[in-house]
Amino acid sequence: MISVHRSDGRYRGGDEAAGIVTRHALSFGPHYDPDNLRFGPILACNEEHLAPGAGFEEHPHSHTEIVTWVVEGELTHRDSAGHSTVVRAGDVAHLSAASGVRHVERNDGTAPLTFLQMWLAPLEPGGAPSYTVVPGIADSTPYALPGAGAMLHVRRPAEGERTAVPDAARGYLHVVRGRVALGGEELGPGDAARITGAEGLEAVALAGPAELLVWELAG
Repeated sequence: MISVHRSDGRYRGGDEAAGIVTRHALSFGPHYDPDNLRFGPILACNEEHLAPGAGFEEHPHSHTEIVTWVVEGELTHRDSAGHSTVVRAGDVAHLSAASGVRHVERNDGTAPLTFLQMWLAPLEPGGAPSYTVVPGIADSTPYALPGAGAMLHVRRPAEGERTAVPDAARGYLHVVRGRVALGGEELGPGDAARITGAEGLEAVALAGPAELLVWELAG
């Protein structure tokens, strides 16, 4: 089964006066939808837009696996475990909040910043927080989150090229760039597909290259 969720159907959040515009794919903060709380281990999929100089001041997280994908611009990350880095387009950043960590996320550059941030529930709570950045991850190198029973695949098909969606109990596909055909539906930037029990599914890039984030979920 494939359930398509369009970009323009996301809940709008953030603080425009502070240079922050957020689009939430699932229930988040003051937006509560009992029928859209999570998809498997995915608790949030937030599309963030930060103006130059804007950002999220220090705030806490715990018992959450947080994966960040920069679409354009540069994201500055600092946390209470001593990590400080700049995340750029094509990098995968993973903060395992574990028993608790505080962090800051800002656009300290001169250009607008857009990033996608996905929160996943861990299989087991607790542990020590950690932070990992994989720079310029290649299409053929999936990023594993064993603590959440998940695997992230980055796919960049050329126009007309087919790319297989992993067979899994659940899958979550987000279109970052371009347009793709999937199971009889056409998806554009910001659109997502929630997939349950599909086998042999393929996405096809339409009218130019595309960039997709595909989650392979154990449950």
